[in-house]
Amino acid sequence: MKLNHILTLTLLLATLSAFAQNLQRGTYGYLYCHMAGNGEWTSYALSRDGLNYHDLLGGKEVYDTEKLSAIEGGARDAYICRKSDSGKGYLMVTTDMANHKSRTWFNYGIDLLKSDDLIHWTSTTFDFRRGAEIFCDPESPDIYKNWADVKRVWAPQIFWDPAYVWPDGDKGGYFIYYSLWNPAEEEYDRMYYSYADKTFTKLTKPRLLFDWGYATIDADINLLPSDGKYHMLIKKEGGHPGIFQTKADALTGPWPQPDEDDFVSFEGNKKCEGSSAFQIAGEEGWRVAYIEYSSKPRHYRICQADKYLTNFHDPHDIQGVANPQHGSFMRLTKKEYKRLEKWGTTK
Repeated sequence: MKLNHILTLTLLLATLSAFAQNLQRGTYGYLYCHMAGNGEWTSYALSRDGLNYHDLLGGKEVYDTEKLSAIEGGARDAYICRKSDSGKGYLMVTTDMANHKSRTWFNYGIDLLKSDDLIHWTSTTFDFRRGAEIFCDPESPDIYKNWADVKRVWAPQIFWDPAYVWPDGDKGGYFIYYSLWNPAEEEYDRMYYSYADKTFTKLTKPRLLFDWGYATIDADINLLPSDGKYHMLIKKEGGHPGIFQTKADALTGPWPQPDEDDFVSFEGNKKCEGSSAFQIAGEEGWRVAYIEYSSKPRHYRICQADKYLTNFHDPHDIQGVANPQHGSFMRLTKKEYKRLEKWGTTK
């Protein structure tokens, strides 16, 4: 590599380190943390290469779902990452929902979980129907006149933002983004965001992230080294539906409508959602996982994308996971991988 290329890369990495981004560590293996396709709990699967996995605990729950999902006793759409403010520990967010009990596609809140070892988890539950009292900034403006009418709080995800400033001057917060729907006050699901504090037990009131004039759910944001911009994968349920990509200069946007010609087109008219982008160590491009749910049986697929998270191609079904569903991926160190593997075979 030429010296000027090395200097350019070094400058880019130094610049990106000051941006909002989730901490990445480890090249030994990969954790697929996901909602079980045969139930509403969170499961783990491990992989050495990021493509071929094996279930831990036979795909059963990795924590007591009834206890840690305090609203409905069900957990969906698990998103996992490292704790970025200290570099020690792990965070997870889930949709608190039990469709198998309610028989509806309604739910009322999310769960914020944290762990020191990926095995033992604690949880703080936020039931949005309770309104201002559950948030740490009750004096802030409300997005709804009546919080009790909230019917969906779906697919939360996490992004560390070191530049966020709290009222007491403390810097750094976890940008939690998710879709919300209050049918009494809005026509469709829209993307909102809150901030969680470093203890991951406090949450600010929601703020609208964007509104494109139709329902959008299942957003997944990554900061790309290729252009220094934030790229979002999202399911559009209006216009031309499907999984699309858009980009912005800041987490809070503005987020423009996606290019209608750049999407997961190879699935044709099949319905897809729950996208999650990750990189395999040493690769410049990206892998994009998602659930294709209109076929019977459903397919959890992983396709490829270029370094700009565009040009989706070469999809294949995930290997070695019995019941994959909406989830996320995290790189692991050898110590973390071995610990989980031992736990998963001896519990």
